Amino acid sequence: MAKVPFLTKEKAEDIIKAFPTPFHIYDEKGIRENARRLKQAFAWNKGFKEYFAVKATPTPAILQILKEEGCGTDCSSYAELLMSQRCGFGHPDIMFSSNDTPEEEFRFAKEVGAIINLDDITHIDMLQKACGIPETICCRYNPGGTFSISTTIMDNPGDAKYGMTREQIRDAFLQLKALGAKHFGIHSFLASNTVSNEYYPTLAKILFRLAVELQQETGVHISFINLSGGVGVPYTPDKEPNDIMVIGQGVKEAFEEILVPAGMGDVSIYTELGRFMLAPYGHLVTTAIHEKHIYKEYIGVDACAANLMRPAMYGAYHHITVLGKENAPCDHVYDVTGSLCENNDKFAIDRALPQIDKGDILVIHDTGAHGFAMGYNYNGRLHSAELLLREDGSVIEIRRAETVEDYFATLEGFWHCLG
Repeated sequence: MAKVPFLTKEKAEDIIKAFPTPFHIYDEKGIRENARRLKQAFAWNKGFKEYFAVKATPTPAILQILKEEGCGTDCSSYAELLMSQRCGFGHPDIMFSSNDTPEEEFRFAKEVGAIINLDDITHIDMLQKACGIPETICCRYNPGGTFSISTTIMDNPGDAKYGMTREQIRDAFLQLKALGAKHFGIHSFLASNTVSNEYYPTLAKILFRLAVELQQETGVHISFINLSGGVGVPYTPDKEPNDIMVIGQGVKEAFEEILVPAGMGDVSIYTELGRFMLAPYGHLVTTAIHEKHIYKEYIGVDACAANLMRPAMYGAYHHITVLGKENAPCDHVYDVTGSLCENNDKFAIDRALPQIDKGDILVIHDTGAHGFAMGYNYNGRLHSAELLLREDGSVIEIRRAETVEDYFATLEGFWHCLG
């Protein structure tokens, strides 16, 4: 089974005439349809809202599309808060979920009307001194240990730096209530990139039971529960994608089983998805510029790990389509590499692909989230452009490619020293 790109060879060739490779390109139609499916899956909850994880794709044109589809933003830094504000997001459409947070970022978060999600009980004092406790506040929960679905261990919350213990979140609610908070939320993130329809319902049961206990123990009004991210995408073509309708139904059943009998049927459900919202709707498009025949067969492309870090950083798999050769036999085995002076700068290792010739256009799939966003400048390599394939088939540039002048811009006195 192969993934199908949203670009044809002819379309890519036309785009490259105006915007040379490498570039990231996003599919507006796919993004909008996916956002609408998510909204439909949770339509049973009156207060449902998706807070898109800005860190996944911090690009204003993408945020504007999601804003039009009714989404908010989840931010973890000053820059993300500022971008959200300038894109027209405000209270209650911004969630600020940060950790090891500077005092000035708490102040700015409150200024722009973000819902502040406290990562640690010790942050209460800092927040109080910095700008006071808002009436609506959220706390992040970490249950510790391992997190399992059925008999499969999905992740290890006990080793994660995020969130409060069970005792701490109770004490935090009591402290915050005494300081004037009136509306409370619970947030938790227990596993990353799950390809399982069971993850959200399992997490929901944990958080719903916690909410009932905390409301009974502290007397606070819990107004929302944020299931955070973790619903992933199948990077490999052999896996079935998550079914968001099944996931939404599973959360609904847990809601009706646990919260409704406790008189908490007014609780809003929030999500904070990044990868699920954007990854499949972005491609990194690159051109084969070299081939090398030594102990292995190599194809060198004009993109590198500076454009997509995940394969080098995590050994992550990203599917590759050679445009125009979708039906050709995959009878060659290649390492597909970039130009960095690092041996891990490889988009694929021992990958069966059709014969690749210099000049072939390669689509690297599922780069719409945590793709461009994780770019860097090692070896003086520059950030690529970002493009948007509009619903009408037109293509616009939504972020220009970085230039060498941009790269040198922060070097004080650099040109003067050379002169």
